[in-house]
Amino acid sequence: MPFTPIVGTLAYLWDRDTDRVLLIRRNARPDDDHLGKVNGLGGKVEPDESVVAGLRRELREEAEVDLTDLRLRGTITWTNFGPRREEWLGFVFLATAWTGTPPRANEEGTLEWVRRTDLLAACDPSDVDAAGRLPLWAGDRHFIPLVFDDEPRAFHGTMPYDGDEPLSWDYERL
Repeated sequence: MPFTPIVGTLAYLWDRDTDRVLLIRRNARPDDDHLGKVNGLGGKVEPDESVVAGLRRELREEAEVDLTDLRLRGTITWTNFGPRREEWLGFVFLATAWTGTPPRANEEGTLEWVRRTDLLAACDPSDVDAAGRLPLWAGDRHFIPLVFDDEPRAFHGTMPYDGDEPLSWDYERL
């Protein structure tokens, strides 16, 4: 059966001066498949839209910013993901410059500037307190450190899910 994913973008805005990352706490819509989770910003790429154009549109809509410096950090395929068991192909970016000031919230939830060290601590499975403060998707803990590391090569991974639980994680760098 061919892989026919939803194509999406995910961006982490990193303010290097304060060493903080903009995240969204998905707490606004009770019908949100991501309700209760903390995540980067982004969304689905629309027809006749490039991945980068989709990312720029999503960040204008969600955070009222225009990206001026961004790098593709990796790609991930997620299968059987979430309550709808969707198939996704995600493009993961790190943005380090933009114009505009994010609001405190949008229609999906609260926007929060989180210390990068706290975000990375939440990715450590042994740091239960950090994980409780930043309830990430369980699989995000595998790739978020790769977004912020010094490796210049992009990662390309696959993460099959069983609903809300990741089954495995495999990646390579190119």
